[in-house]
Amino acid sequence: MQIIEDMQTLRAALKSSPGVALVPTMGNLHEGHLALIGRARQEGRPVAASIFVNRLQFGPREDFNTYPRTLQRDCDMLKKAGCDLVFAPGEAAFYPAPQTFRVEPDPALADLLEGEFRPGFFGGVCTVVMKLFCALQPAAAVFGKKDYQQLRIVQRMVEQFALPIEIIAHDTIRAPDGLALSSRNGYLNAAERDEASRLHRTLLWMAGRLAAGETLDAVEREGAAQLRAHGWQPDYLTLRRRTDLSRTFARGEPLVALGAARLGSTRLIDSVEV
Repeated sequence: MQIIEDMQTLRAALKSSPGVALVPTMGNLHEGHLALIGRARQEGRPVAASIFVNRLQFGPREDFNTYPRTLQRDCDMLKKAGCDLVFAPGEAAFYPAPQTFRVEPDPALADLLEGEFRPGFFGGVCTVVMKLFCALQPAAAVFGKKDYQQLRIVQRMVEQFALPIEIIAHDTIRAPDGLALSSRNGYLNAAERDEASRLHRTLLWMAGRLAAGETLDAVEREGAAQLRAHGWQPDYLTLRRRTDLSRTFARGEPLVALGAARLGSTRLIDSVEV
């Protein structure tokens, strides 16, 4: 497995391995990331992973400086998982000059839900993903469904820029109690970890109540109240149309339940297609 830290070496390596299947990450890997690598291997192409903690998607009070950086451990895991190439540039190599050119996503998709609580987040995501796509020129890229809004925005970006990249959506990998695997789960203490699966259970409960005929407004209020009663601070809990995350949908349309809430000092997100 090649580990590459600069653009020039990356371009030389890709001449002999064009059309990779890419898994973009910020490192601090877990079994969910390795499942994405496994899915990428099914494409029958060289598999590449990127490891880069992207400053552009962190807000001023978020955890950029303390985000875990575990490069050697990550590379060991990727090698065992069958990854062929790891692109792990430092910040100076990836942003040799201030990144003043940005990709701004459609506000109709990006300014709601996560975008409402993390202004500028999806602009940072789109900019780094577009730059990774330009650098690695993948034929396919695999993204998890836990970050459902991010997945939809990346899909829309690829469509609108006519990029020759297949975006592959992979189901969320969960712990036995239902908690979505996430690098930020490591911030939870033991009591919080025992409580954390409630977010997933609440989203499933909300979907059931909506299917039983309760209104969306009532379902959202009741779901948030359930979390608050157990010490959570919800940002949003909702059901939306899968295609565009619209809050307006017809009965029978495919929906997704989405939630973000803080448990102690840790902000968790999850999504469940229903």
